[in-house]
Amino acid sequence: MAINRVKISSDIELKDRLVAINRVTKVTKGGRTFTFAAIVVVGNGDGIIGWGLGKAGEVTAAIAKGVEAAKKNLVKVPVLNGTVPHEQEAKFGGARVLIRPASTGTGVVAGGAMRAVCESVGIKDCLAKSKGSSNPHNLVKATILALAEMRDAKTIAQNRGVSLEKVFRG
Repeated sequence: MAINRVKISSDIELKDRLVAINRVTKVTKGGRTFTFAAIVVVGNGDGIIGWGLGKAGEVTAAIAKGVEAAKKNLVKVPVLNGTVPHEQEAKFGGARVLIRPASTGTGVVAGGAMRAVCESVGIKDCLAKSKGSSNPHNLVKATILALAEMRDAKTIAQNRGVSLEKVFRG
């Protein structure tokens, strides 16, 4: 399945959202060295999403690096009426995710890392379940993979060479 990659341009207004910060300690002969790893999600709230991992000696620098990395790997996701077009499962590492469409007014029913991804992409109503690992790195990757694999009716009709007017008329 081809993933719809998006190139960054100046007209896309991206908002970043911090998913998790991890403090890493390296013990050497001279003492302890602390570094930070931050996983960040960026999205425009209208179907474009990306994730990035930044590592640095300070939290703010790690977040800034994560945002820059996230801008380099953006994906286009179909969002129909504030929800996902169909049910989708995906797996990345030990994390398995299930995303289902929900009726208007339901809200985003999802846990931490999955909620950040769904809200950044512009989904207002969905049901999401995390199965397996709760590692935020793998959860973010699995959620974005599930969203990137989704297709809307227009895309499927184009692939099959059918116009949607014929389908809905007859």
